[in-house]
Formats: sequence, C-alpha cells, structure tokens
Amino acid sequence: MQKKPTEAAAALAEMKRVFGDRFYVELQRHGLSSETLAEGGLVEWAYANDTPLVATNDVYYAKAAQAKSHDALLCISDGAFTGQEDRRRVTGEHWFKSAEAMRELFADLPEACDNTIQIARRCAFLVKTHKPILPRFDTGAGRSEDDELAHQAREGLKARLEKNQAYAPEEDYWSRLEWEVGIIQQMGFPGYFLIVADFIKWAKLHDIPVGPGRGSGAGSLVAWSLTITDLDPLRFGLLFERFLNPERVSMPDFDIDFCQERREEVIDYVQDHYGKDRVAQIITFGTLQARAVLRDVGRVLQMPLGQVDRLAKMVPANPANPVTLAQAIDLEPRLREARDAEPAVKALLETALELEGLYRNASTHAAGIVIGDRPLTELVPLYQDPRSTIPASQFNMKWVEPAGLVKFDFLGLKTLTVLDRAKSYLERRGAAQDWGLLPLDDPKTYELMASGQTVGVFQLESQGMRDTLRKMRCGSIEEITALISLYRPGPMEMIDTYIDRKFGRAEVDYLHPSLKEVLTETYGVIIYQEQVMKIAQILAGYSLGEADLLRRAMGKKKKEEMDFQRLRFVKGASEKSVPEAQSGSIFDLVAKFAGYGFNKSHAAAYALISFQTGWLKANHPVEFFAASMSLDLSNTDKLAVFYQDCRRFEVPVLAPDINRSSADFDVSWKDGQGSVLYALGAIRNVGLEAMKHVIEVRETGGPFSDIFDFLERVDPRAVNKRALEGLARAGAFDSIHPNRRQLFEQADVLIAYCQSVAAERASSQVSLFGADQAAAARPRLKSMEPWAGPDKLDQELYAVGFYLSGHPLEELTPALKRKRVTFVAEAQGLAEAGHEAFQMAGVVRRRQERASARTGEKFAFVTFSDPTGEFECLFPPEQLRRCREVLEVGTSVLVKVRAKAADGEVRFFGDDASRMDVLLDDAQIGLRVILSAQSADAEALKARLDRARAQGKGGEVWLQATLGGRTEVEIKLPGRYRLDAALRGALKSAPGVVMLEDA
Repeated sequence: MQKKPTEAAAALAEMKRVFGDRFYVELQRHGLSSETLAEGGLVEWAYANDTPLVATNDVYYAKAAQAKSHDALLCISDGAFTGQEDRRRVTGEHWFKSAEAMRELFADLPEACDNTIQIARRCAFLVKTHKPILPRFDTGAGRSEDDELAHQAREGLKARLEKNQAYAPEEDYWSRLEWEVGIIQQMGFPGYFLIVADFIKWAKLHDIPVGPGRGSGAGSLVAWSLTITDLDPLRFGLLFERFLNPERVSMPDFDIDFCQERREEVIDYVQDHYGKDRVAQIITFGTLQARAVLRDVGRVLQMPLGQVDRLAKMVPANPANPVTLAQAIDLEPRLREARDAEPAVKALLETALELEGLYRNASTHAAGIVIGDRPLTELVPLYQDPRSTIPASQFNMKWVEPAGLVKFDFLGLKTLTVLDRAKSYLERRGAAQDWGLLPLDDPKTYELMASGQTVGVFQLESQGMRDTLRKMRCGSIEEITALISLYRPGPMEMIDTYIDRKFGRAEVDYLHPSLKEVLTETYGVIIYQEQVMKIAQILAGYSLGEADLLRRAMGKKKKEEMDFQRLRFVKGASEKSVPEAQSGSIFDLVAKFAGYGFNKSHAAAYALISFQTGWLKANHPVEFFAASMSLDLSNTDKLAVFYQDCRRFEVPVLAPDINRSSADFDVSWKDGQGSVLYALGAIRNVGLEAMKHVIEVRETGGPFSDIFDFLERVDPRAVNKRALEGLARAGAFDSIHPNRRQLFEQADVLIAYCQSVAAERASSQVSLFGADQAAAARPRLKSMEPWAGPDKLDQELYAVGFYLSGHPLEELTPALKRKRVTFVAEAQGLAEAGHEAFQMAGVVRRRQERASARTGEKFAFVTFSDPTGEFECLFPPEQLRRCREVLEVGTSVLVKVRAKAADGEVRFFGDDASRMDVLLDDAQIGLRVILSAQSADAEALKARLDRARAQGKGGEVWLQATLGGRTEVEIKLPGRYRLDAALRGALKSAPGVVMLEDA
C-alpha cells in the first residue's frame, strides 16, 4: 500500500470479487513500522469499497511475560544466540490478548473487533469422521475378498498342519478356522487380513526376517494360517476374541516386526503395489525434555558449555519414567544451590521451565504406515519430512483413524536382525538353522537361563530379569511367557508367589475347582488377560466376547461399569451353583489382577524370540556375540558389556586387524576354536561406510603389505585423518606397522601422501616403474618410541571404548596384592563362600546417579574394570557424598566393599573409595630393572627415572646387569620413585631392558 498503491488496490479488488462478503481487511498492531505505514491505506480502501475490517493479533505465547522465553525458542530453532544482533526477532506483543486488551488497542476502530465474532461464527464447523477406508485387495482370481480370505486360510492351515505338530485334534483346528473366517467376514475385515498377509508373504519370499507375532494378533488361527504370525494359538491357548471381538466392532490391528535393516524394503513394496500417492507415514512431534532444554537454552544464552553440561547431568536420565525439570530441582540440592547462587543459572532454569514440553521438531512415527484407496491428499493434509522419501500425514496417531485411514505398524526389531546375521555366520560353516523349527525343550537353553547369563537375550537381559531367572529356573516356553508377563510394575509382586508355588514352598490355590484347567499353567496366579476372560466364561457364563468387554472394564476401573459387571458376574456364577459370597470374592480378586494382567498372545510371541536368542547363545555363543555386537556397533558401552560376557563364555575377541577384520564384527574358526573378530567399523571416528570401502579395496587387491600400500590403495575421501588416527590408536595396523604412536602423530604426513597418490591416480599419472607403483615419493617417518603400557592402553580405550589388549592395573598387581586387594573374578567366588568385606580396585568406567523415589537422595551405580573383569558397585547416598569426587570416570580407585551373594548372584556395595596413586605409595617396596649391558642406554634410563622421582613416599630401584660370563652387578639408585604403571611401561620400552621384577 505504500510503494505500489495502485497494484495493491487492484489485488484487493480482485479478492473482493472472488470472495464477496467473505472478504475482510485484516489489521494488526504489534508495534512494527510496516504495520503503521500500511494501515492508513488499508482502512481507506476498506471504507471506500464497503469491505469490513477485522482486528487480529498473531499469538506465539500465552502471556506477555513469556516474550523472553519465546525469543530463546526462536534462537533454538534458528541456531542463533539471544545476544546476536543479526537474527530474527519479534516484538513483545505476540501474547494471547484478552477482548479488553484488543478493544483498548483498537479503540479507534471498534467495528474491527466486532467483526472477529462474525468470522468466528462463520468458521464454526465440526469435521466429519469417516469409517475405515481400505484399498480393495486384488484377488487376481475373480473371487470376492470374502471368498479369497476363506480360500487362502484353508490352504494355509492345510500347509501348516502338514509341517507342524498338531496340539489338538485336527477337527478343532478346522472348526476354529471356519468360525474365525465367519467372524472376519461378518465384521467386514477380509481385505485387511489379505493386505497384511500379502506384504508379509512378500517379505518372507525375499528372505526378510519377520517376527512370529506381536500383540493380540497371535491369538488368531486365520493369522497363523495366512503366515501373518508363526505361533499356533491352540498350542498356547490364545483367544481370537482378545484380538477381534464380534461384540465390540473395532478395527483389527496387526503390529508386525521386521528385520530393522530391511524394513524399508517392505514399505517400498507397499508403495509400489498400492501407489506412492496412497501410502504415507504418520507425523509425530518431538518435545523439549528436561536435559535437552537445559542444553538448548544454555547454548542460546551463551553460557559456558562445561557449566551447562554439569547442570544437565544433575537431571536424572530415566527414559522409561522421565523426570521433569521441576521435579529435578526439587530432588537435587546442587541444582537449587546453583540457582540461588548465580543469577545466570536462575535465568537459565526459569526459561527452561517455560519451554520444557513444547514441540521442538516434527518427525515421523517409528512404525505407523497408512494406506488409502485414493490419493491421500483427498483425505488428510500431508507433510514431507526432509529425511524421508515418504510423505507423512499431518494428523498424528490420534487423528488419522477418525479421518478414515487404517494404520499398519511396520516395526523394526533389532533381535530379528541379530538372528538373521547369526544365521549367515552358521551357514558359512554348514550349521544353518531354521529358527521356527528349534526344539523348544533344549536343555542347554534352559540351563543358560537358569544361570542368569542372558546378556543380549531378547527381553531377558536386564539385571533384575537375570536375578529372577536364577530364582525361577524356567523349564519351558510357557514359563518364559509367564516371566515376561510378570516382570512388570504391578504383577512383579506376584513373582515370589509364582516361584514358591512352582517349587512347592506354597500351596497352589485355584480359587474354584472349575478354574483348575485355566490356572494350572501359572500355579493359580492370574497373569494373563486371557485367563480373566476364561474365568468369566467358565464361572459366570460369559461369552468370550462379553468376557473381553469385562476385561476392558476391569482395566479402566470405572465404578458404574464395575458395579454392573459385578452384579452380572455374581448372577451368572449363582446360576452355576457358585455361592454369592465366593463368586463376589473371586470377582474382586480377578478385578485386582485384571488391572495389570498381560496379553498372553504378545507374551508368548516374544517368549518365542527370547527362546530363539537364548538357544543361539547357549549352542553357538561365538555367532551370537558376533551378531549381537554388530547390531550395537556404535554403542561402546554395550560393546564393553558384550566383551566382558565373551570373557565369561571363554569366547576370544581378536583385536581389530586391517588385514583380517571386516567392517562389522565377524567370526573366525581355527582348529575347532571360534573367535569374534573385532569390527573396524566399531572403532571411534572411522565410520562404517569408510571401513566398507577399505574391505572392498582389500578384497579386490589382496592384503595390505605395509602402511604405504594401504595409503596408495584407499580413497582419502573415505579414510581421512581422523579415521587413520582411530585405526592407529586401536592397533588395527599392528600387523603391518606395529608402532601405533608413529602413525598417530604423523597422520597429517600420511594423509597428505594418500591424497597425492589419489590425485595422481585421478589424472592418470603413473610411475616409470609401472601402473601398480605410486609416482609420489613415500615420506620418511620420524623415528619415535612406541607408546608404553598405560599410554598405549589409554589410546586404545579412546578408540575402542574399553581395554582390549591389556589392562592398566596389570603392572600394579604385585603392589595391589600387598594391599590385600581382591580382583572381581576371585571376589565373586569368595562372596558365594560367605566372605562379605573386600578391598577391591578398578578403573572407573561408568557412573550412573539416580534419585531415591522415597527420599529424593542421590545414590550411584559405579562400574569398575580390573584385570579380570568388570563389576558394578552400589554407593548409597551417604557414601556417594563422601566419595563422589574420587569416582570420576577414568580414575584408578581402591574400593572398600561389602558383598552379598544370593541366588547365584553377587552384589557389591561401596563403603569407601580412595585414589589409588596415593594409597599405593606405602605398598611400593621396590623394583629391580634387569639390563643387557651390551644394549642398555644409560641416558634413556636416567630420563625415564628422573620423571618418576618421588618426594618422601615411593619405592626403591635397583639396576642389575650381567657384565660378562656370569658376573652380575647390582646398583641401588639413590632416592625413591613412583613405581606406577606409567614408569613400568616406560622402562619396559627402554633400550636394553630385559625384564622388571618386584624387589
């Protein structure tokens, strides 16, 4: 209106012509000069053209006081700082203004405020919901969907019964199948079953691993017949009504697990089959969580990174039950102290509290896919995630179904990928397995579970689960199913009852003689929702459809519905001659358990995967570890746990080797002994794709003969300086160049050479000696001593994430023994024999602080590493306060512990902790350095010893040499020395040193 008033007026006139009386001229007053300049012309045009005005305010936050927090949010979104001049800003007028505030702001134009009501009335509209809209399934044979479902189900069951053992008379299978087919047809869902069966059959045909089932769908015999699931519902006593209830019409919902590495292939197939414009993911919104919002706000306020990191770490990290920032401030006195002492921290916390929980970004649901019978733009708005090739609905999970779209869950399950990877390893040595045909009575599998050695076993690897396995000693797939169902908040309190009844330490109570068949499997404990349904059917005459409604009512605990159901239950039971007092008592008991009863179909399906991974670990541990570690390639903490488990199972883990290792973890067999080959791609800073390139080069041209051969053949765009340093630190070049330090510290020179060779190769320049020779001159590397013991291990720790070739405390073992230190391998046996107090030692690997739910005080789980393994120690609040400064990651510590042994498991509790370097001084008696007189370098020795000279405490050093024949000379050096691992490693690498002895 200011610069081109004629064109603006023409545009307004055109819109007025198109929209008629639905066209308004909007006025806003946020304090912007552009608004002020344009307003006069807009008002003049509106009056001249009989067009109503409307006053609005762009609302970005609720209250005026939140302007600063919104400004910080803008900076988080834009990657800017609040103190930055050249950035996006808005005025402080974008709050949700009341009618009074708006009328005061537009006092000169009251009609502009009046018209907002008129527009609101015109916009009053209720969006219509749709019934499920599914694409029509192409039967390809001219059959209807009803007939096609019946045909495929019958053929499928015939094939299943030919291949699998029947656990009931065959007529039971056939009658159940026909009944289910009839219900599915009656409810109008044959198309849904056929669509799901189609993409699962496609996946299996293309060797994409598919899970045996998930959720209540495993209760359907039709699903088993169509190969949607791999669990015989009659074998496990699963109920169809738990999945699809004819007395409560709702969409069936199959959740399908696929191998996580190939899940996208199945989605691509669905897109190709139904049309790319008819398939979409579902949007989801990421929110600002407590720790993340502190880091984000701290960054935009330009607070010191270390300070913000310390504050963020004071917020407990518990993904399963996230702690809000307000809760963290209440629980953590250090947060309150920092807030009260520093205005900057107070401002940080105030802003973070206002932003916590707001949407931070849009993303897509991990599993949900919708398929329409028409282009989805006709049903829902779409959003294109820049990280995906598939659009997403702008309606989230809650709203896509009312819009008529049917959700299909394509989940990626890592364990299926582990099993598939292990299968390929086994095939290489002629031991291929069909996971669906494993003997479910395998003794070795149940022995493994009874021992609690189930790290990496699906659903059974947490510490609490392993403790329970030792007590329960599962002996069947049914007992694994029960454990998975019981080990949850709520029913967990019944675990001891279940175990005591199993082993005859408590009497089994079946509540009523007629319920013995339902409750025998679980020793009278009501664990499953299906049991609740069967109890209602047997005792009170419910149909299974009605019983499913009862189960839902008990889960929701609505008083009116529960009162109605109690009357119905007692009345039905009385008709079966059950006394009212007894049936009422049973109803109350069942209602209590039903609140946390578990879906048996889901538990049984997952128990089967638990058994499969347990069988793999018990029977083929090498392949199990290689496959499991490959799927946690970038998680060094998890790799360290697997490495310790490998040691327990006596499975060697071979160090990374540029000429033997693969990009992923691999398996090596020699003379009947299997080993895990450490993955090059698991080394920090190298990158999996870069290592795949290295392996491709090696497989094409043969093993690398030396470091220069390596540099002349690889692409420097893949193997950069950081990758070369990582490989050197980890010892991956030891077989072709054992001096790790030389490669690491001269990585610039080496990469420059690699780049020059690559440039020459690209320009087709070759040397006079032939195309296989590099034209560039190989650089001469500076001579330097290799890293000594501790330095070498520190570098390896950085690159690998744990100690692989040795341990920093190995050199200190004699001194530690003089301090009566017990290593964990020995301590566990002693604790089981009744010993309780120990002096232990270790390098702090991890420290996890948590807050007590009862008192709010902090306690910590600290993981230590010693030369024989790792151990976890619980430090209660008082001990943690006393020892917190000592228990820093990477510190070598002496720990006083109490040990408790129960059910085959030893727990350690920390009483005190001290830095090892201080307490070892008085344990250092002396060190004898045995030399070869011919090759000893006196200057090198003196330099190393001078660096370790101690004031006061320390050990004495003797030099011993053979001068000729058998004449030995021994010299005691003046002064005392810190005989730590650093000195020992340095002396070992000195010229002429034959060996070291404790004196």
